[in-house]
Amino acid sequence: MSLNLEQYVSEFSAQNINGEHLLQLDGSKLKALGMTSSQDRAIIKKKLKEMKASLEKARKAQEKMEKQREKLRKKEQEQLQRKSKKTDKSSSDATEGTHEQ
Repeated sequence: MSLNLEQYVSEFSAQNINGEHLLQLDGSKLKALGMTSSQDRAIIKKKLKEMKASLEKARKAQEKMEKQREKLRKKEQEQLQRKSKKTDKSSSDATEGTHEQ
């Protein structure tokens, strides 16, 4: 509707075209849905291309954030392991000192 193509809403609804399906449409599928105007198809295809690019950009950003979180988790885990080893070493050094006396 924001593209001034309201005349196709009923057919898209009747065919259960949702956002996910919409992204899969190409020129021939749009034509099969009753979009006879090549100009209208071009408008939709251009918008779909923009949407796909936007989705891909968002997906890559999400992957990058997940990698950063994983890297941070590993770093924190390594620090905890180092602290644990230091604590264990301190405890064993103290125990050895009391045995020597």
